[in-house]
Amino acid sequence: MKEIFTKKTFSPSNIIFMVVLVVMLYPPSREWVMRQIAFSPSIENVEESDKIANYNWDLQGLNTENINFNQLKGKVILVNFWATWCPPCRAELPMIQELYDGYKDKIEFVFVTTENWQTVDSFFKKNNYNLPVYNSISSPPALFTKTNSIPATYLIDQDGNVLISKTGSADWNSKKVRTLLDDLIGKY
Repeated sequence: MKEIFTKKTFSPSNIIFMVVLVVMLYPPSREWVMRQIAFSPSIENVEESDKIANYNWDLQGLNTENINFNQLKGKVILVNFWATWCPPCRAELPMIQELYDGYKDKIEFVFVTTENWQTVDSFFKKNNYNLPVYNSISSPPALFTKTNSIPATYLIDQDGNVLISKTGSADWNSKKVRTLLDDLIGKY
């Protein structure tokens, strides 16, 4: 036992390594680190972007009304696939909540999960979130099925162009995203 606790064991680099290891293993601190390194997502040129071909997608509202995605055609839409157990999802949700608070009356938000309302509601109450959450009842547009990773977020303009397609956490409340949304809202 004496050999384990030597000056070499407690060198500055070993202590830093241990602290980093503990921080990354503890979920709340891992989410905080992810939030600090989240960047604003890349914005596509309309000419190079994908386009939603089929809006027919039934969604069951967990804390909101059921909708068919067709009802949102012609509007600016932010679609986010997420889960309460997903650290990158949890890391970006405070930024998404801030964006939602500022734009909920100007654009459409669709947060899709496979979890039940009890799980989501408990998570929302703990974190003071009020995002509109849905379960998918039918298959989503093909564009949304290109990845199985979460979080996966898409910003769609009024013409169905996907201006942002981002897998992984991002800073959705960035000046860049807000400027784009303001431009899209002012365009129509």
